Order: sequence, then structure tokens, then C-alpha cells
Amino acid sequence: MDEELSLEQLEEELKHEKYKRSFAFALRNTLFTLVTVAAVAVLIAVLLLPVLQIYGSSMTPTLEEGNIVLSVKGSQFKTGDVMAFYYNNNILVKRVIARAGEWVDISEDGTIYVNNVALDEPYITDKAFGETNITLPYQVPESRLFVVGDHRSVSVDSRNTAVGCVAEEQIVGRIIFRVWPLSEFGPVN
Repeated sequence: MDEELSLEQLEEELKHEKYKRSFAFALRNTLFTLVTVAAVAVLIAVLLLPVLQIYGSSMTPTLEEGNIVLSVKGSQFKTGDVMAFYYNNNILVKRVIARAGEWVDISEDGTIYVNNVALDEPYITDKAFGETNITLPYQVPESRLFVVGDHRSVSVDSRNTAVGCVAEEQIVGRIIFRVWPLSEFGPVN
């Protein structure tokens, strides 16, 4: 024999079903929102603000191994900007020293001259001629950037034909901000 449900039991069952439907709707919307936000964050990180981890010591003392930095896409650089670029399936980080058409010369003590003017480089701790095998003075080719690491004695960079000058299609972006370690959180100069 079927049991008859009271009006109160029916109302309670109806409330329970409405709650289940509204919970499922809220859960579906929340998951959709989270997936959308994650997708947008990944697109921004890949297309506009790549996040990079520093390996090696070619940019010490400015950037240390293990630092995590943000870069911004673009190809407008000025002397002194820190940039990332692709080289042999790796991403290298160096400092822009000269742009297309400018002349670079390096004295034996490691002083760099651009268009016969010595660069003021407060970001380096010691100068070095480094692994230089280009003919000096050197004119930066069209649509290229001459880049050098801040730790001149160990950095392999535009001073060496193995790396050479950076072409526009190699550029990842300009390093603008250090996010890790938190003790050094802030802009990269």
C-alpha cells in the first residue's frame, strides 16, 4: 500500500529538490568562471607578460639564479633595459647596450663605449673584456640589438659570435619586475 505524504513532507521534498538544482547551477557557474579566469590568465602570461625563472649567473648582481621575473612583450628598447630573448631553444636574459646602427667598442679593462662615449653602468660590480671574438669597433646591424650580461667575465653575449646580436623575432620581452624572492620584490633596473 502506498504511503501518502503529508503536505509538509511534500513541501520539504520540493525545497530539497530546488536546493539541489540551485547548488548544481551555482557549482557549474563557479567552475565555468574559474576555467575562464584561468584561461585568460594563461593567455596574458603567454602573450603579454611572460613569467621567467633566471638560470645561471650572467646577470648577477642584478638578477640571481632562481629569481622569478615578469617581462612585457614589445620591441621598443633603450640602452640599459634588461631583456629576454630566444637562443637555441633557451631563453637568455641580458642588458641592451646598443641599437641598430650604433658603434660598440670595448677597452681591455672592459669599459664599453657606444658611439665613442663610455657607458655609465652602475649595475655592474666589475668590468671584464670577457669572451669577445668580434672585431672592434663593431657596428650593430639593422634591426638588431647588442646585448651584454651584467656579470661580464662569465656572460656569453653579443660580444661573441656564438650568440651575436639579437634580432626582433628572437625577443621575448623587456624584464620589468622581480616577483621572487619576496625579499627582492620590485622593479628590475
